[in-house]
Amino acid sequence: MAPLFTELTKEEKGIFEKLNTPQKIQDFLETLPINFEEKGETLYSPRSVLKKKKAHCFEGALFAGAVLLYQHKATLLLDLQTTLNDEAHVVALFKQNRKWGAISKTNHASLRYRDPVYKTIRELAMSYFNEYFKDSGQKTLRSYATLDLKKIKKNWVIDENNLWYVDKMFDTQKHTALITNRDVRNLRKVGKLERKTGKFVDWKKRKGV
Repeated sequence: MAPLFTELTKEEKGIFEKLNTPQKIQDFLETLPINFEEKGETLYSPRSVLKKKKAHCFEGALFAGAVLLYQHKATLLLDLQTTLNDEAHVVALFKQNRKWGAISKTNHASLRYRDPVYKTIRELAMSYFNEYFKDSGQKTLRSYATLDLKKIKKNWVIDENNLWYVDKMFDTQKHTALITNRDVRNLRKVGKLERKTGKFVDWKKRKGV
């Protein structure tokens, strides 16, 4: 077993071993409430996700990445970057039959799991393009980057503190543009029906929080 996982508890190892396919990891993440970060921004480790029993997209991607890495199946996270008025989304990548798929933790009807049918990472990233929009109908996805989890020197799997050092590593990765400035000028706004479905959520924020 890799040193990264030697300090996992028996219970944690049991969960990691049970979630032995990307589909099972996705199903597990969907049982977890979304982390609304009521007390401030967080970046939980996989251990903390299990303890807190909640996760936002980056935390879910890190958890999925840890399980995949534990099972020697994948090591990459994908960062989807947007215009300044929107938020990035992070997913865990996996490969089956030489094609890419993605595990995604989200609270919305879009930006979810991707079956392994994409020939390249760019192709997979582009599959999120039309789903990535603001309430105004503006399409906001602009670029992507990957992060190899094997490059993280600290034991991020069991760290009890927020993993801000992982966030900083992503910031240093080169992001590849998905569309050009000319493309942006030709974008059509998302229609009313699509905007309506974009408001559907799995978990509602508690009132007064």
